[in-house]
Amino acid sequence: MSELNEKELVNYLAEKTKVPAASVSLVLKYEQAFIDKAQNSAKGQVVDIDSDELVDFVLKQRDVKLDEVTIETILDLEMDYLVEHGFAEHED
Repeated sequence: MSELNEKELVNYLAEKTKVPAASVSLVLKYEQAFIDKAQNSAKGQVVDIDSDELVDFVLKQRDVKLDEVTIETILDLEMDYLVEHGFAEHED
């Protein structure tokens, strides 16, 4: 499996959503912060990320100027990209 190219991912998401790359990067940065916090709290156990909680967390950030639907779209397309490129799998 190849290494994830974050710049390629951001450009892909920006192109698909028509959202500036800087805004996409911000969403992904806060997504990672949310996931890291959840993993630290889980103390080595499997982490189940609630997408609604994640979107709410990103929306609460002062420097994010996107609406809820746009953030959800970015995150959904990110998952599609990760699955398509072999970095993740959809759960049943």
